[in-house]
Amino acid sequence: MSVLEKVRPERPATAAAREPRVTDEHGRRVRTGELVWRYLLLLAVLALTVGPFLWQLSTSLKGPTEDIYGSPPRFLPAHPTLHNYTRVADTIPVWDYALNSLKVAAANVVTNCVGSALAGYALARLRYRGRRVTTLVFVLAMLVPVEGIVIAQFTTMRELGLNNTLIGVVLPGAIGAMNVLLMRNAFRNLPYEIEEAAYVDGANVWQRFLRVALPSVKGTVAVVAIFAFMGAWDDFLWPLIVLSDPSKFTLTIGLDYLHGTFANDERLVAAGTVIAVAPLITLFACLQRYFFRGVGEGAVKG
Repeated sequence: MSVLEKVRPERPATAAAREPRVTDEHGRRVRTGELVWRYLLLLAVLALTVGPFLWQLSTSLKGPTEDIYGSPPRFLPAHPTLHNYTRVADTIPVWDYALNSLKVAAANVVTNCVGSALAGYALARLRYRGRRVTTLVFVLAMLVPVEGIVIAQFTTMRELGLNNTLIGVVLPGAIGAMNVLLMRNAFRNLPYEIEEAAYVDGANVWQRFLRVALPSVKGTVAVVAIFAFMGAWDDFLWPLIVLSDPSKFTLTIGLDYLHGTFANDERLVAAGTVIAVAPLITLFACLQRYFFRGVGEGAVKG
């Protein structure tokens, strides 16, 4: 006897089956309502963080005939112009100030990346007496406010003859305690087996640091570079105390003069603000890939 095989007819796809499945980072399914609330929250945070900068950019592009205090406010300029940026350059030597800030920020990035990497590697991988006490000293250094040691720093710079110099601006922030601890945590996350294999192959401590450990924490180095650049570029109090020669002023001091002299001209102040923020945005755009990768630093991919 022949056996008749019955073929079960296919069921029509339901709306739930046709709906694309959205999952989070843990593989769990996310409902549509929850996804909508997430995006709304992200848009609200984006408006609060990026909105003021976009408004300053819009103000800097508005001409003198446009009303920036109208109600309701008008976001897009009717006739965009770059004349405000030209006025900033004519009012103060903004490019000379920007060059001084760039010198200070670049030196701060180099010293922090090199010094923090060396100190962090020593705290995380080398064995010596007093290592825990040294780590505690760096933690306690983060708790001391800058305003509490600024007089001691100024006295030290005066004794060294570095007042009114860009070196005097760079030196106190050459190596930050937080950057050292960031590098220490990144090096601690590296498996010891990697360095042990290099040690068996005859690599000394410098070779293990330069060829094994440091290439594995490039993300954290990028984070340190961004933090160091931002801290030096935006610093106002310390350059104001150390510098007295207008030709050596940094951009933050020059823009403060601009704000004090032309307080009623918001277009001019907005143009100066955009000039000051543009390098930070450019730096982050160039290093964002390494910046976000630094969160999971130390992981080994198979």
